[in-house]
Amino acid sequence: MEYFKKLFVVAGVMAREGFSERKKQSISFSTLLLLVCLAWPTLGRSEGRVIDVAHSTLTVYVYKTGFLSPLAHNHEIEAPIEWGEVKDTGSSSVELRVRANTLRVSDAEVSDDTRAKIQETMRSAQVLDVDHFPEIHFQSAQVEARGPDHWIVHGNLDLHGQTHPVSVDVALKDGLYRGTATLKQTQFGITPVRLAGGTVKVKDEIKVDFSIALVK
Repeated sequence: MEYFKKLFVVAGVMAREGFSERKKQSISFSTLLLLVCLAWPTLGRSEGRVIDVAHSTLTVYVYKTGFLSPLAHNHEIEAPIEWGEVKDTGSSSVELRVRANTLRVSDAEVSDDTRAKIQETMRSAQVLDVDHFPEIHFQSAQVEARGPDHWIVHGNLDLHGQTHPVSVDVALKDGLYRGTATLKQTQFGITPVRLAGGTVKVKDEIKVDFSIALVK
């Protein structure tokens, strides 16, 4: 505010002291330019708050099924958030991006070699095909309030080269946005993995849990 006061003082002095018309125009243009530069940070500021990716988690749970499923394992997959933003004022919205090739199998009950093979299959053309579809992207379309600090977020998920609507249950607790969503792999053109002639296979439906912190 002090900057603006000084500029108006300069303008007043300019008018009183009889500057030449050309000089007045030059100073007026400079004053206008300075006003725009000073106001730009406020005018261009986003209402959104950036997601603190270092303190946020996104976990995918893949479950087994089939005749020999007791011999197989469920899979827990970490999906680091690359970037995201939450707007919690005015027209609320959520957006986040994940690099598909950063998804990492974190199953504790399998060997490192088995974990690496599962991860390789997950990233291959057989499942996520990360070479052709490198990004997973979610953009909300509507945020529906369900009570104090509780929402259903409806939006579009870009996965495996396809975009489909999903709904996410979200609650704010202890400063973190926590929630869960379920989706089907086949909805996005992914065929669930089958092993041993189909006696062991992955369920079509997967679960996604998240805990999101915002940069303070």
